[in-house]
Amino acid sequence: MSTMQETFISHLIELRDRLLRAIVAVLVVFVCLMPWAGDIYDLLAMPMMSTLPEGTHMIATGVVTPFFVPVKVTMMVAFVLALPVVLYQAWAFIAPGLYAHERRLGLPLVFGTTILFLAGMAFCYFFVFGTVFKFIAEFAPKSIVPAPDIEQYLSFVMTLFLAFGLTFEVPVAVILLVKTGMVSIAKLQEARPYVIVGAFVIAAIITPPDVVSQFMLALPMCLLYELGILISRLVAKRDAVPAEPGEDEHAAERIEVTGPDGK
Repeated sequence: MSTMQETFISHLIELRDRLLRAIVAVLVVFVCLMPWAGDIYDLLAMPMMSTLPEGTHMIATGVVTPFFVPVKVTMMVAFVLALPVVLYQAWAFIAPGLYAHERRLGLPLVFGTTILFLAGMAFCYFFVFGTVFKFIAEFAPKSIVPAPDIEQYLSFVMTLFLAFGLTFEVPVAVILLVKTGMVSIAKLQEARPYVIVGAFVIAAIITPPDVVSQFMLALPMCLLYELGILISRLVAKRDAVPAEPGEDEHAAERIEVTGPDGK
């Protein structure tokens, strides 16, 4: 019992260390970016500002809002830039308990997750925002002069960033489901009609009430689902190639962990 307690405590200590490293990485990037917090917010607001009437600006209804909103934006950017470190720390914590062939997925998984999440945010910023804000500006009555609140704008764009970032992770989720044996490729193909319907339902809930923005979220979700199936099929074919003698035995060995550093 004492050995089990010591092992549990050692894992808690390692979890604490991994979390601290991830937090420190985010804070370091945040401190480096703070001098340009105002410029970062201006860059984030550019898609909205380009659709507002000339001479119109955003407003801040709170006393400290002009300070805290750029700080929140900078923190979000710092987290995104430090995302590879955060994901690596998460992977390093769970990797010792995995098989050798599962651990080989570590770096590709961290790299792919980061790239796809950034790609989703970039797609949202460069394509979706312009379409959504243009639709809103054209739909608004001529008697109204829009003056968006910066805090509400931040909440809106962060929701869409998160939605598109997670949407672009669909291939990773599909590959993991197939790789772990939870779902077969045949089952994923059979579920295609349900995925398409679900994608449009999710898009209708998350995006503004216009067909274009809903389509711009649902279509990538469906295409990325197909991409995940395609990559899973390629990975399955590669794994079906006979391995060298002794390689299978080595891949099936567990890593014996006696401490937080695996020593």
